[in-house]
Amino acid sequence: MTSESSPLLHYRLFSVSDGALGEADPAVCGTDTVTAGPAPRKLSTFFGVVVPTVLSMFSIVLFMRIGFVVGHAGFLQSLLMLFVAYAIICLTVLSVCAISTNGAVHGGGAYFMISRTLGPEFGGSIGLMFYLANVCACGVYVLGLVEAVLDIFGRDSSDPTNSLRALPQGYGYNFLYASLVLLLCLSVCMVGASIYSQASFFIFILVMLVLFSILLSFVAVGPLHVTIRHGGNITLTGTYTGINGSTLHDNLHADYSTDYTTGNLMNFATVFAVMFNGCTGIMAGCNMSGELKQPSRSIPIGTIIAVIITFFVYLILFIMTSLTCDRTLLKEDYGFFRPINIWPPFVLIGVYATSLSASMSTLIGASRILHALAKDDLFGILLSPAKLVSKGGNPWGAVLYTWFLVQLVLLAGKLNTIAGIVTVFYLMAYAAIDLACLALEWASAPNFRPTFRLFSWHSCLLGIISCLVMMFLINPAYASGSIVLLLLLLGSVHFRSSSSGWGYISQALIFHQVRKYLLLLDVRKEHVKFWRPQMLLMVSNPRSSCQLIKFINDLKKGGLYIMGHVETGELDALPSDPVQTHYSFWLSLVDKLSVKAFVDLTLCPSVRHGTQQLLRITGLGGMKPNTLVLGFYDDAVPDDYFLQDPAFNPGLSPQDDPFGVDATSLQAHFPPVRGPETPHLLSPQEYVAIICDALKMHKNVVLARGFPSLVRPDAAASSGLYIDVWPLDLLRPQASAYVDVCSLFLLQMACILNMAASWRRYQLRVFLCVESRGASGNNGGSSWVAAEAKFRELLCKLRISAAIRIVSWNSVAALRGQDGTKQGLAREPISLEYLTAANRVVADEGGSEAAVRFLYLPRPPADASLHERYLEELEVLTRGLGPTLLIHGLSPVTCTEL
Repeated sequence: MTSESSPLLHYRLFSVSDGALGEADPAVCGTDTVTAGPAPRKLSTFFGVVVPTVLSMFSIVLFMRIGFVVGHAGFLQSLLMLFVAYAIICLTVLSVCAISTNGAVHGGGAYFMISRTLGPEFGGSIGLMFYLANVCACGVYVLGLVEAVLDIFGRDSSDPTNSLRALPQGYGYNFLYASLVLLLCLSVCMVGASIYSQASFFIFILVMLVLFSILLSFVAVGPLHVTIRHGGNITLTGTYTGINGSTLHDNLHADYSTDYTTGNLMNFATVFAVMFNGCTGIMAGCNMSGELKQPSRSIPIGTIIAVIITFFVYLILFIMTSLTCDRTLLKEDYGFFRPINIWPPFVLIGVYATSLSASMSTLIGASRILHALAKDDLFGILLSPAKLVSKGGNPWGAVLYTWFLVQLVLLAGKLNTIAGIVTVFYLMAYAAIDLACLALEWASAPNFRPTFRLFSWHSCLLGIISCLVMMFLINPAYASGSIVLLLLLLGSVHFRSSSSGWGYISQALIFHQVRKYLLLLDVRKEHVKFWRPQMLLMVSNPRSSCQLIKFINDLKKGGLYIMGHVETGELDALPSDPVQTHYSFWLSLVDKLSVKAFVDLTLCPSVRHGTQQLLRITGLGGMKPNTLVLGFYDDAVPDDYFLQDPAFNPGLSPQDDPFGVDATSLQAHFPPVRGPETPHLLSPQEYVAIICDALKMHKNVVLARGFPSLVRPDAAASSGLYIDVWPLDLLRPQASAYVDVCSLFLLQMACILNMAASWRRYQLRVFLCVESRGASGNNGGSSWVAAEAKFRELLCKLRISAAIRIVSWNSVAALRGQDGTKQGLAREPISLEYLTAANRVVADEGGSEAAVRFLYLPRPPADASLHERYLEELEVLTRGLGPTLLIHGLSPVTCTEL
């Protein structure tokens, strides 16, 4: 027995304790994974989640786009937009809460949760898109802040006497101002998240005071007229009426017109895209997961609190705005809160503070997502600079990366221009989070037991559908482009990194569904029309069996294919079961050979009893082997396939195999081929006894000989043109017929091989052995014609396309003797001359054009003392024929009816 070294599979697992989750204990999780010490976590629920989430959800939309939404959409559609937006984010929040309370959440926020749930492909692609959404959102907030500043301090030729309006305007100047604001945000983010959290608390208090002043102004300030200037000589007058029922009536319905900042005609989708930007900040606290003391507790509680606060603030502002301001004021002056406030500068302070806070929040959040992506190494060297961190744990490399990308976004110039892109990307990320939660719920994995239970698969599915629908309603082009980008990223990550230690939700879902379908697969409903081979191939050493393994993969026709192997030994004499450590090597062998096969290993005192075990217990439900395949028993020394196939080249590094079993380990695990294997493992009597056992268990039997010399159809040097079928028992031709169950089984198996994609260019060729009845050739000729016509009719009924070759059997039959039938039935010795002659006829008739031959396998004799002679007869009959299958079928497998 060779020595093995088990591949090390590293997993990061987590434990749950009283709703507060931390880093898993390796002893509890069953892993010896060692990770570098994380940066200290300092932020609480309020400072780390509630404050940044509220500020991000308010941002510029609260102060600069309330009038835009109500003015164009009207009060009723504004409320519809608000409820739809919050319905979408609430469904997503439920999913976020469920996932975040199911395990320890590390840095990366939404990306971390998606990737650890759906795997690296979806996690990496959705994570990158969510990162880009945050980058674009940061650009929106910065541009919004610049817009608010220029609205007051921007130079206006129509009002030259106003000394405050001193800042020159234009595309270049606007870009310069935005770049300076972004540079300020960068300087704060380079210090670290803790400084931002402290500053954001004071901004939060300030914003609350500003909101209170706005609400107070709706009641305290009387009616007034507001002069609006848009540059040049364009001057408009808007009216603040105070709380007035007629004003509400006038604002009730939609009145979409041109947006004065972009010159574009507005509609429901474009207005909703801008309004939804005020709801996209729900992940601000989640993105800070790496800095939170208890992320699995803080994220759900803090996010829910923030959503409730912002919803009611938006609702009240929509109502009060619709009651007090006319259309002109709302549509032509997005900063109308300032002139109607009891102290106008107070609103400016709030606008600047919340916009700056939201800009810093998204810049920090985006950098954390990028840092997590870089650490997982899903995009290679492209993101490697983002791995750099300071001594305090601040990912300054990712911050600089993000700052540069936001700088590019600022080239767009206008807030409303990129609002649609931001919204679509966020909706895609939200749909992915809902999908992750839905997958966990549908998989019914025992380890998915979140402490937050206020969700169901219905809420997850509804969240996915609502996100996708809104994406296409907002902008079909952006939505389609984002999906195409997602698919490209999926393919890129899949081909770059096919494995991870995070687990695969797809495996849990497949398991769940397969179990259901296996229960539906009722063996009592089987029908011959839908029969397919389900193969158990017994493999001693794959070094000498790889060609046969690949061939049986072609022969299975979508059926079950199991590679079985028996380790000989007694479990009582061993400290542990050696079979368990061998599975990874066999599974890696399956991967390298690219066959669709399962692996089943067993430990038994003898190969015969081990084969019995596998025949009885391998498979599940209606998917159990019905055909046993054995290599032929002879003393030939097979070739070592591992030395021929470059896939088993020991020069490959261990990293080339996703699960740690490289070519070198496979070479070491399976012993080299130095001589004939089968005689060393079992005796001829035991080998034939295995065949007898399979037939007693009503399993079909296939013996494969000469397959190390098989030239596969896809090989350049392939020379065979035919698949030859000899449907008559050549050892005892009088004891069988061309239309018995075994002959038809033989035809069916050959037809199945011919249906395989790589074997379709080969032609089936059936050989009929016919003896003439008299000395003259006339009777013999007529019998040949009759036999061919009868068999051609059978092939036509079976829908099998094959050429029929008539073989004169007179000379061979003469060697068998007149009483051959009786001798055959009595198991009298068959002469060597007859066997040699039969072998020569099969070889000559097929010639070098035969790629593979199918021969009839007679039943072994019941007397065990005759088993060795039975093997000798088969050996002489098949000697030198090349790849040959000896088949004995017990199952009716053909049907002539529809």
